[in-house]
Amino acid sequence: MNRQIQFLVFTLTLLPLLLVQTSATNPLFIFGDTILDVGNNNYIKTIIDAQANFWPYGITFFDFPTGRFSDGRLICDFIAEKANLPLIPPFLQPGNPDFSNGVNFASAGAGALVQTFQGKVINLHTQLRNFKKVEVMLSEKIGEVEAKKMVSKAVHLFSVGADDYMAVVNSTLFSGFTAPQYVNMVIGNLTSVITEIYRRGGRKFAFINVPQVACMPELRNENVHGNGECLKEAWIYPILHNQALGLALAQLELELPGFKYSLYDLYTHLQHMIEQPSKFGYKEGKTACCGTGEYRGIASCGRVSEFGNFELCKDVNDYVFWDSTHLTDKAHNMFAIEMWSNKTGSLSYGSYTVKDLFRLP
Repeated sequence: MNRQIQFLVFTLTLLPLLLVQTSATNPLFIFGDTILDVGNNNYIKTIIDAQANFWPYGITFFDFPTGRFSDGRLICDFIAEKANLPLIPPFLQPGNPDFSNGVNFASAGAGALVQTFQGKVINLHTQLRNFKKVEVMLSEKIGEVEAKKMVSKAVHLFSVGADDYMAVVNSTLFSGFTAPQYVNMVIGNLTSVITEIYRRGGRKFAFINVPQVACMPELRNENVHGNGECLKEAWIYPILHNQALGLALAQLELELPGFKYSLYDLYTHLQHMIEQPSKFGYKEGKTACCGTGEYRGIASCGRVSEFGNFELCKDVNDYVFWDSTHLTDKAHNMFAIEMWSNKTGSLSYGSYTVKDLFRLP
């Protein structure tokens, strides 16, 4: 079955779910990168590394590729389930999907900066423009007052920044900036988008901080002289980003009346899983399930590359990483569980959990 037919079958399969009107909970609007893209990149002209619309992606839950960079579901899918919402459709999905439960604007490879993989992804500012288009669509469908109420009730979920730091490590585009200067640009772009959504009525925000990209299988593979250690050139960026993000959100809470947020510490939890996989029910924390090369860190899952055919593990549930930079369905679920209700220790920040945000009017 060719790719286009598979996508059509998937869309028709989900149609009954997408048409469900759910008034018992608040909508979910999703922005960001690969961690949250449920298929928007299926519908843009991009490179194969920025798409997951081929086998074996999707093998453990959907049984065919959906565009998610996982063997199954993503964090946002599990969050939607916990909030009693159906799967939230990608903005670019054809067929006039119902957006009454929310919309997913995320794009694999997207950064907060327009220059990050420019022309190959839907950057965060374009995602904001798409959000505004949905506002207009909703106003035309249910009226301006109800559309504004929907935006106010919605939880706005963000995961962005990791690709900005993957890009800077592999490019000379921003070579004239120090790491703190570069991070400040990323945070500045992110906060400008948050502030605009707040100005348009958004009040409840959930954030996922940036994982340690230096320790992903792809960068371990690139660290050919480091015995598989994390790539030191990339190490500082996520640390600086997460510190700056925490401070920026605390400041927004002070400056913007009614601004409520949750910040999940993916960085810390993922590092624990990588370093002590058996503690979390895994056998392997550093090597990916699908790929080529050392740690299966070459992004070749599902295709033949210049390095030969890819390898696929026997049991994906033994692995934290699905491919060279992305996580398994099992890992996404574990993070969603933590993110939903944990606000103690080092795993989340802010005054609210995601569960709290959905319960607020």
